[in-house]
Parts: sequence; C-alpha cells; structure tokens
Amino acid sequence: MIEGFDYQVFAQNLTQQALQLVPPDFDENQRNYVANTLLNFSTIAGEALYNDTESNFNLDQAVMITQIIAEWSFHKSVDLIRSELPQQFWDPIMQKIAFTIFEVAKQAFKQNIPQDQVLQLIEHHVKKTYFESVQELKDKNLIDDALMEKASNQSNIDAMMQQQAYEEPAEQIQDNSENTAPQNIQQQNMQQQSVQQQSVQPESPKVLKLATLAMLFKQMKQEKVQSILDKFDTEDAHSIIKFMGLDDLGKKIDSGTALKCLQEIKTKIPRANQSDVSPSVLIAKVKKAVGDKDRKKLEQSLQLERQKVKRFVFNAIEGEFYEIAPRVANIIAAHIAG
Repeated sequence: MIEGFDYQVFAQNLTQQALQLVPPDFDENQRNYVANTLLNFSTIAGEALYNDTESNFNLDQAVMITQIIAEWSFHKSVDLIRSELPQQFWDPIMQKIAFTIFEVAKQAFKQNIPQDQVLQLIEHHVKKTYFESVQELKDKNLIDDALMEKASNQSNIDAMMQQQAYEEPAEQIQDNSENTAPQNIQQQNMQQQSVQQQSVQPESPKVLKLATLAMLFKQMKQEKVQSILDKFDTEDAHSIIKFMGLDDLGKKIDSGTALKCLQEIKTKIPRANQSDVSPSVLIAKVKKAVGDKDRKKLEQSLQLERQKVKRFVFNAIEGEFYEIAPRVANIIAAHIAG
C-alpha cells in the first residue's frame, strides 16, 4: 500500500477537471464516454499501483503514472470519437493503450529513467499502439482505407498544444502549473517542443537531419510515417514528431541545407538485399546476436519493447520465424548485438 494515495478520490478529481476540457461540440453521450473512460482506467491503474507490493512505488510515482493514464485516456477517447470508428471498437483500443502506458511507465520508473524521457517514451508507445490498433481493424476488413486514414490522423493532444501555443504566452503556461492533470503533462510537452524549436541550428547536424526528415514526413500519409518512425530510436522518433508539429518548420531551415541533409541521408540508406531478409537468414542473425546472453538479461533488455518484438526474438532463438517486417527484424538483431 502507498500511504496517502487515495486513488479513488484522485481519479474522480481528474475526471471532474478533464470534463472542463471536453470539446464543446460533443453531445452528452460523447462527454460521458470520455469521462467514464478516464475514470475507469485511472481508477484501475491507481488500485493496481496501490496494491503493488513488489515495485515499491512512492506517492509521487503512483500519482504520476495514474495522471499519465488519465491524460492519454482523455486524449485518445476524444480521438476515437472524432475518428468515426464504430463505437464497438473504442473500448478494445482504449484497453490496449491503457495497458501499454501502465506497463511502460512501471518499467521506466523502476529503472529511474528521467521524467521527461518517460513522457517521451510513453507518447511514442501510445501513438504506436493506437495506429497498430486501427491498422489491425483494416487488416481484418472491419474498416476501409478512408476510415483508417481518418482515424490514424486524429491527435487531440497535438491540436490542444497548437491551440494553447497561440492563445497563451509561455509565461502564463508556466504560471498555471496547478491546472488540470491533462494540461500539466501537456505543458511539459509544449516546453519540450519550445526547446526543440530553439535547437534547429546549423551547428547541430543530427538535429538538422531530424528536422529535415520531419519536413519530408509532413508530406506523407500518417500510416507510412508511423511505420518509418517505428524503426527509429525512441528519442529521435519523438524529436521528429515534435518537429512535425511546428507550422513554421520550413522557415527555420535553409532550403539548401535541407537538400544537402536529404542527400546525405539518402546515401546512407542501405540497399535492400533479398538474400538478407529471408526467414532463415533473419533467424540466424538473431541467434548470432543473442549468442550466450543470459535469458533473464535478454528479457530485461527487451522489457520495454512491444509483445511482437519479444515474440519474434524468442521464437527465433527456438529456430522459428514469427512474422515481422524484415527491416524491423534487422534492427532488432542489431539492437540485441549492441
């Protein structure tokens, strides 16, 4: 038990505060769905943390994890309503998202990862889980391409960030630190975005390349962008996403510099070799990368990865191939070897 952590009251307070942020065009049923979703998942998470006798989370950590789940429950439930996906799909998608946040947050706090990195990591996994859930509906022929694209492009948190960026000066955002839970974390993301804006400087080649990629990705379909971002380091993927949210990004980078960066990126992209992506070759690569590594240490190194990644690795160790994109498999093998 965590002394002083009244998760039920906390969840109810978060819900009441979040109700003030529900889009005004939502009807009563839609408002209730947002509120009930936030209340349910934050209560479940709070109770699980309160009864967790192994992780030894303190009050601040329990509050933060519950608050993060509340924020994303709010934003993604709004996205699902705006997506026009049939309501029968909303709860299963929200369950996947809440579970992902809970597990990633727990492991991140256990490893004492800095809070800003925790937020970045969770945002990456939330967007990835949401997109994969929508893609799964399309793969099962439960929705068409148009609905998949509409649903995939919903991002209430980005919309609110942009709106507040125009409506509130930065000083006011910092002064309002006692606002609602969804706004608190949102403001941190906005402050991180501000740092990113100031970082697009010629003396930082890596930042320039990430910003240039962001300019390119803004012209592409969301599902294609997400599939590419999944192959990036989490921190780099997060930086690209932040750059993509800047309306005036093109004005911050010289066109000649951008073209030079794109050419350099292009020359470093390895050419595909079909002989390198066969199941047998991929299995061999993973086995070689794993080598004599202890299974527990391997599990620990993969604990923040998606279930599909873990399944691919451990199936490969047993000589079996779990279907996964070849390029992703190569990245996984390289990650393990490193």
